[in-house]
Amino acid sequence: MTPPPQQLHPTLAAVTERIVERSAESRAEYLRRIDAAAVAGPARGRLACANLAHGFAASEPTEKQALRGHTKPNVAIVSSYNDMLSAHQPYRDYPEALKKAVIRGGGIAQFAGGVPAMCDGITQGRDGMQLSLYSRDVIAMATAIALSHDMFDGALMLGVCDKITPGLLIGALSFGHLPTVFVPAGPMTSGLPNSEKARVRQLYAEGKVGRDELLEAEAASYHSAGTCTFYGTANSNQLLMEVLGLHLPGSSFVNPGTPLREALTRAAGRRAAELPTPIGRVVDEKAVVNACVALLASGGSTNHTMHLVAIARAAGVALTWDDLSDLSAVVPLLSRMYPNGEADVNHFHAAGGIAFMVRTLLEAGLLHDDVQTIVGHGLWRYTQEPVLRGDDLTWEDGPTESLDHAVLRPADAPFSPDGGLRMLTGPLGRAVIKTSAVKPEHRFVSAPAVVFDDQHDFLEAFGHGELDGRDFVAVIRYQGPAANGMPELHKLTPALGVLQDRGQKVAIVTDGRMSGASGKVPAAIHVTPEAALGGPLSRIQDGDVVTVDADGGLLGLHVDHEVFARRPITGRAPQGPEWAGTGRELFAAFRATVGSADTGASVFPGVTAPGQEVPVVQPA
Repeated sequence: MTPPPQQLHPTLAAVTERIVERSAESRAEYLRRIDAAAVAGPARGRLACANLAHGFAASEPTEKQALRGHTKPNVAIVSSYNDMLSAHQPYRDYPEALKKAVIRGGGIAQFAGGVPAMCDGITQGRDGMQLSLYSRDVIAMATAIALSHDMFDGALMLGVCDKITPGLLIGALSFGHLPTVFVPAGPMTSGLPNSEKARVRQLYAEGKVGRDELLEAEAASYHSAGTCTFYGTANSNQLLMEVLGLHLPGSSFVNPGTPLREALTRAAGRRAAELPTPIGRVVDEKAVVNACVALLASGGSTNHTMHLVAIARAAGVALTWDDLSDLSAVVPLLSRMYPNGEADVNHFHAAGGIAFMVRTLLEAGLLHDDVQTIVGHGLWRYTQEPVLRGDDLTWEDGPTESLDHAVLRPADAPFSPDGGLRMLTGPLGRAVIKTSAVKPEHRFVSAPAVVFDDQHDFLEAFGHGELDGRDFVAVIRYQGPAANGMPELHKLTPALGVLQDRGQKVAIVTDGRMSGASGKVPAAIHVTPEAALGGPLSRIQDGDVVTVDADGGLLGLHVDHEVFARRPITGRAPQGPEWAGTGRELFAAFRATVGSADTGASVFPGVTAPGQEVPVVQPA
């Protein structure tokens, strides 16, 4: 059943209109480019005989015959499979299943290439984390290489976590003339509750339990194949791909290894063979706004304040932090998933999930229905959910009411009237803060700064008791994209949580990132301009009074402006041999060319809004 026509919320309409106006030239150029790349008939028909022969030399006889012909579309499969990461391990058997499904749909498919997939959960606090954000753009480039052979008429993208899905999408948008279907793998079943895991982590930080107890809790939480169940960047990715219209409806949070999951995978292959709307036409200004709204309404990962900007730019759309901030002021928070609550994504899915969330936001005029998706025109299609009737996969109307108001609520009775994502501005620059998991009494902190140039120095100070018994704002600087790849600083959360629970007023200010799973401590993150590029954080000193006012939107510094401006820069980013090992030395070119956090922290040139600049740091 199609929901009734919507009356768009005036803020949604206004933000969309200004994005359209701001992006007019860049979007038109992008569409001209992808339209020029589109051809009638199979793309391989343009290849010379020697080129084409290389393209099917290793194929089975029946596949070779199909590829020699000029009737069947050829679908590329690009996968992030590896068997170390739980979220990507299920992809092991997908290529063969997808190939068979594409054939049943009237096409042919080839495995075009793999992309790297690293795990922020494994690399937290390690040198490898300094490659994490850069890996997004590496994945985009690897996707482009996989699609570069002009053999393909459509694509299937297999990816789940952190930087992998945004990277696949950015790469796919560079081939925007290709119809592209994203294929999720689903979350693991619920294990140890995330709140209990966090409690044990905090006890470990206090020295009250040992490593064996901590490892037991972690292993009980991360226990099988599938995505981690908390609502961090990985599961935010999956929700956003569905609301962008790139997943089949209702497919994001179906557990691996189930009959429904397998049926949805086969259906994705068949849909790709039918060559739906090209991805460059699906991801337009309205779709980008829909993704922003879904992120805010679900309490999603702060990492997407960069990823969505970078994704939009790849489609010729100029999205800014101000757009996100203005939307956040009117988009209600509809879900409580850890770290914003006790539930996990399985509970969210059972309560009505994406189908109900899309329905209630459409009814409130907070989503654009007038969009293209891989299953046809209209976002209302995503108010439906997949059902197996025997061996037949069908889509039926999803719930019209939440099945658990402790997890998921309608737009007219939300957990909070706003999306809990704010922009802070002040003498220290611009920053992002996520308030949906921060209690109101912790949203204002004004206290002396304690400055660190390395997260390990902070943890050492905490371990020695140097931070006990006093209010402070921890300034962790030289953690931005150009300094060291903008690592997540999630390992600081348990220590800061201990101090906050003792009654101290604490906050963190950093040009680095916090994990999508961080939340209870106020964190002004992604500060731009970053310290490594001479931003104000490079002049801050211990004892300077800093204010983090989440509700007021202030990132304040209580130092005389002229005195502060005359201060020399102190500290620095790692240089030379200090930034070597774990492969980090191979990414010097990324450090030298990466853009600022508010422009997507990307090494790719792209669309910027008026007034935005992409600073460049020269190699040390």
